[in-house]
Amino acid sequence: MGAMISHHAQALVMAGWAGSHGASPSVLTLAERIINAQQDEIVAMQKWLRDRHQAVPEANPHGMTMKMDGMDHEMLMPGMLSETQLKQLDDARDKEFDRLFLTFMIQHHRGAVTMVKELFDTYGAAQDITVFKLASDVNVDQTTEIDRMQKMLASMIFGVDIP
Repeated sequence: MGAMISHHAQALVMAGWAGSHGASPSVLTLAERIINAQQDEIVAMQKWLRDRHQAVPEANPHGMTMKMDGMDHEMLMPGMLSETQLKQLDDARDKEFDRLFLTFMIQHHRGAVTMVKELFDTYGAAQDITVFKLASDVNVDQTTEIDRMQKMLASMIFGVDIP
C-alpha cells in the first residue's frame, strides 16, 4: 500500500501539469480522469493502513524513503519516472508535453500493473477484500488507460485515428 501511494502521488504530479503546460483537450481530459481516480485510491489506501494501525507514508512523488546503513535512500517503484524524466516533462509544452505525457504515463501505468501482478503472484497476498478490490481496480483502470494512451500516441505520431 505504501509503495502504491508514492506511485500514485507521482501520477498526480504529472497529470497536474497538463493544465499549465498546454496539453491538448484529449490529454487534459485524460489527466483529469487520472487525478480523480488516483486521489480517491490514495485516500482509500491511507485509510486501509490507518485502520490497521500501520504507518501511513506521505504521498511522496519521488518514491519511498528507505533507511539503509543509517542513511535515507529514495526508492522508485516500477515505472516511476526519474528526476530527469520529471524535469523533461515539466519543461515540455504543447504537443511536446502531450507526447512526453503519454509516453511517460504509459511507462508509469505499466509499472503499477507490474506491482499489482507481483502482489497477486505473492502467496497469501490480496486476501483482504479491500486490497483485492483496490488492486483489481488499479489493474483494470490502468490497463484500459494504457490502451487508450497508446492509441492517442499513435494517432499523434502517425496522424491517423486508431480505433
